Amino acid sequence: MASETYLDFCFIQEPTGTLTEFVNRNFQELFKFERRLHWHLEKKMEHGAEIVVAEVKGMSRWASSEDIVEFLEAHAEDQFWKTLQGYQFKVYPVSKGCIPNGR
Repeated sequence: MASETYLDFCFIQEPTGTLTEFVNRNFQELFKFERRLHWHLEKKMEHGAEIVVAEVKGMSRWASSEDIVEFLEAHAEDQFWKTLQGYQFKVYPVSKGCIPNGR
């Protein structure tokens, strides 16, 4: 069953100019089977740090935030976790028709 999925991530590292490319490459690998997920990356430089804010949205097979965390723990590489500084997930499973649960 598909769920409306909204994922927000914040990645931070010392400035190298490679964080946006790293995040994009990781998302391509992590979400390659979730063909209806799309993301937007915003790069910032603040206080001597390279910051990438990522917004992922679309339809996925996950039914809860816990499902996403379990998936990431099993599939994301170490550098993903080293640069990840925050996240927020919202998942709205669709029960029948086009009306999501909990809205």
